[in-house]
Amino acid sequence: MPKFSYTAVDARGKQANGFVEANDQNDAIAQIRQLGYYPQRLDEAREAVSAGNDNKPKAKKRGGRVKSSILTTFTRQLATLIDAGLPLMRSLNTLAKQERNAVMRSTMTHLATSVEGGSTFSEALSLHPGIFNKLYVNMVKAGELGGVLEIVLTRLAEFQEKSQKIKGKVVSAMVYPVVVLVIASAILSFLLIFIVPKFQQIFNDALPGKPLPGITVFVINCSDLLVSKWYLVLGFIAVVVFGYKILSNTTFGILLIDRIALRLPIFGDLMTKTSIARFSRTLGTLISSGVPILQALNITRETAGNTVVAGAIGKIHDSVKEGESVVGPMEACGVFPPIVTSMVQVGEETGQLPDMLVKVADVYEAEVDNVVTGLTSILEPIMIVMLAVIVGTIVIALFMPMIGLITGMSDQANQH
Repeated sequence: MPKFSYTAVDARGKQANGFVEANDQNDAIAQIRQLGYYPQRLDEAREAVSAGNDNKPKAKKRGGRVKSSILTTFTRQLATLIDAGLPLMRSLNTLAKQERNAVMRSTMTHLATSVEGGSTFSEALSLHPGIFNKLYVNMVKAGELGGVLEIVLTRLAEFQEKSQKIKGKVVSAMVYPVVVLVIASAILSFLLIFIVPKFQQIFNDALPGKPLPGITVFVINCSDLLVSKWYLVLGFIAVVVFGYKILSNTTFGILLIDRIALRLPIFGDLMTKTSIARFSRTLGTLISSGVPILQALNITRETAGNTVVAGAIGKIHDSVKEGESVVGPMEACGVFPPIVTSMVQVGEETGQLPDMLVKVADVYEAEVDNVVTGLTSILEPIMIVMLAVIVGTIVIALFMPMIGLITGMSDQANQH
């Protein structure tokens, strides 16, 4: 009877190695499952099986996406079930039965099927890149190898919750000015398209040949541009949008846009702090979960969200690969403030780099919260004043000739 060597994991992700005697590969897998393990690798004592495995078709990656809140809930619930002692497959099937989202329910079913077929959990996750990114897959893989899957899943859930929180704060800071700008644009367009032309007709009838104030001429010209030459306005907007899309699809363009974004007078500081918080949280979580630092830096670079920050992380990766420290390139790139490099240096010297990175993330997430609060309090009066100035300018431009007309009529009446 052939003898098979295997590498497998139990329900908690703990790895085990051993041998079984079986009639064929399927029989060997069945025996390993009876022992309470999920096979990761199976080889016959002779090298016959490996040749057959080379011709085995690879599993196809599946599409589909879900909201981050749904993924966070799944991660938290799965960590709780595994920590309670439920096997991985049973946990997945249990969550699939109660999941309302069709995409996530189908994904859970596929995950359970893949694990049942002998794949590791991380391999099964990698087949759904639209839902589980590289950070997620690699952290789970580290948890499997270290036998601490439930701990890693808990860290992942906490990471996702904090990421959602900071993302929500940034979005909330952006929503208010965008809404005010849209309202201001709508009011301005209404006045220029419908109101100003009526006043222009009144001026032509009541003040024929008389010069109008400069501000009135300017507003009338803007109205004529929107009413009579609207195609030029739409063409200009189309050129700007199309040009931005072309620029954002080039390496140079993306780098330029990201550099400008970090240097914006109001939002640049917010984006910088957000990027530092994301970098610190991601890298600290990966390293503390057992992911090798070079691999962790690569994953962090891919999830940086800003090419300037990603380039700085790439330099850190190259430095560490050459055996140097993390701090040197962090100071040289000019992206990270001195307090961040100082805390990282302390973490390296004391052997507590992951903990120090998480502390940096906590500090900068609090900073993001403060910046968002400050922006909201500053932008509100600025936007109100801006809207008042725009509308007030149009009103003054329209009523200045009317005042002159009324004054002239009054003088004529007094003369008679």
